[in-house]
Parts: sequence; structure tokens; C-alpha cells
Amino acid sequence: MEAGGRQPATLVRAGHVDPRTWNHPVRPDSSWEHNVGSLAAVFFDMDGLLVDTEPIWTVAEHEAAARLGGEFTAAMKQAMIGHGIDTAVPIMVSMLGRPPSDVPATARFLLRRSAELFREPGVIVAQPGAVELLAVLRERGIPAALVSSSFRDLMDPVLDVIGRELFATTVAGDEVSRRKPDPEPYLTAARLLGVDPRRCAVLEDSPSGARAGVAAGCATILVPSMPDLLDLAVTPSAPAPTAVAPTTAVASVLAPSATTPPAASPGSAASSSAASSSGALVPAAPPALAPAPDAAAGLEPVPAGLAAIIGSLHEVTLDLLDDLLSGHPAGA
Repeated sequence: MEAGGRQPATLVRAGHVDPRTWNHPVRPDSSWEHNVGSLAAVFFDMDGLLVDTEPIWTVAEHEAAARLGGEFTAAMKQAMIGHGIDTAVPIMVSMLGRPPSDVPATARFLLRRSAELFREPGVIVAQPGAVELLAVLRERGIPAALVSSSFRDLMDPVLDVIGRELFATTVAGDEVSRRKPDPEPYLTAARLLGVDPRRCAVLEDSPSGARAGVAAGCATILVPSMPDLLDLAVTPSAPAPTAVAPTTAVASVLAPSATTPPAASPGSAASSSAASSSGALVPAAPPALAPAPDAAAGLEPVPAGLAAIIGSLHEVTLDLLDDLLSGHPAGA
């Protein structure tokens, strides 16, 4: 038993049966029924929120753009962040001026290349405060779920580094019919845990992911991974969130490819690697993103209905979550 008298949650994940747990979803014990206003679960986004994997994605995105004869820009990165592969790739292909027919092969390349990079030793690094927050939730018996648009092949290396035991359930992008910004991933996590999504908190780093949390009815907190996102934190059409930190498409994409896309050229940024102090090989830093004439034009508006915007996971405490949840509408 953990502190607080609750049994630690057991790992289950969408679309897969864990032989250790069979297929029974984790359900909070009956003590939750006596305090319906309490925090039932906390849902974590993965890329950019839990772990700093955006630089890894940027390496693969630079290579993908180069394969199409273009250059990956800051505007593309801003427009794509928080999207699943099926919506992010069409954005990039369109911004490169390429035809939609380039989307399936580009998506397959990005999936293959990013999976290779995710498994390089030492490249996956937790965001500041992430592991500490997960440890507090586990100690208090509050279930945590990892909910990502990234596919299972990319989620598993992250779980290996962060610790599978810290999550009661996980939902990957290839285990749902509709990915973020659709609310299905978060609603799936709530269903697996047997909890009311209105009694759950979502932690997201992008407007696209935050929109999914809000649409699912969760108290959604934006922890921007890109400072530019804070510039759109309060808009005339959206009410101000509780707290604002200072500025500091295609089905064939998911089908196996009959042919493997050619590997990146030896001289590309992602094909080179550098040895860390421990001797582990890690991908070289991605080249600087090409500037865009109006980088802010690629930013997605921050959705209305956020519970809070904060600068770091270090600022997320149980008191904050309780306060936000107490002010979160209990109705639909």
C-alpha cells in the first residue's frame, strides 16, 4: 500500500493486453465515491511535456524536408507541434509546396527515422519536474496516464527511460481512431481508468493537445514547450486562464510501405552522431531552423477553456490541481 491508503495503480494500455494485468482496467477504490470533487487522475502528454523529444523530431523533420527538396523552417515546427503524424505531415508537405501525394511516403519516413532516433542511448531526457511530479502522484495513490499522439514504437522507449511503473495506463496514437486535437485519446484514458474525465487534469505543452483536453472535459493546464506559444496565451476571444506564467490525413500513412524509403545521406544532420561523456552515441544537434518571415503566423491559437497556463512542471502541485478542479464545472 502507498501513502494515503491506496493501492498503486497497475499498468494497462490501450489496444494491448499486458500479461501481468490481463485486460482489467484500473479503477480507483471506493474512497473516491465519497469525495466526487477530488482529483481522480492526471493525464500527461509525452513529446515536449513529459520528455524533451522535440529536438529528436526536429532532426527527422529536417531530413524529411530535405528529401522533398525543401528546408524545414521555424514556422513549420510551430504549425506541426502537438499534431499527430497524420495531421502534421500534410501541414509540412503543404508548407513545402509539395503535392498531397508526397504525404504517405513522408509519413512513413518520419515514423521509421524517429523510431531509430528514439532508441539511441541518452537522447530521451525528462522535462524538469516531470519525474518528481509523477513520484508525488504515485505516493498519494493518484493514477497517472501517458496520452500521446506518438505511436507505440515511440512511446515504449520513453517508458523504458521514465519508468513504466509510474503510469496506471498509457494510450498511444496508433491505439485510437482519432488523435489529438480530437478528445478521443483522453476519453480513452479516462475509460481505461474508470474515472470521470471532468475529475481529471490534463497537462499539455501545445495548443493542439490542450484543445483535446478541453474537449474531453478535463481541467487542462498548458505548459508551453515553445516560448512563442505564450504570446497567444490570452486572446480577445478567449477568457484569461487562471494563471499565466511570464514569457520565458491519410490512411495509407499507417499502412506498411512496400518499399523502404532511402536512408538519409551520410552528410545529413541526423545521420551524424556525437559521443557523450559516457561513450553513448547520441544524434548530433539538429541544424538551426530556417527563419520564417512571420514565424508567429504558424502558431495555433491557444484554446478557450484552459484551466491554467504555467511555465514549468515544477509549478504543478497537488494544491494547484485541487484548486483548479474545484473551480472546474462539474456539468457537461
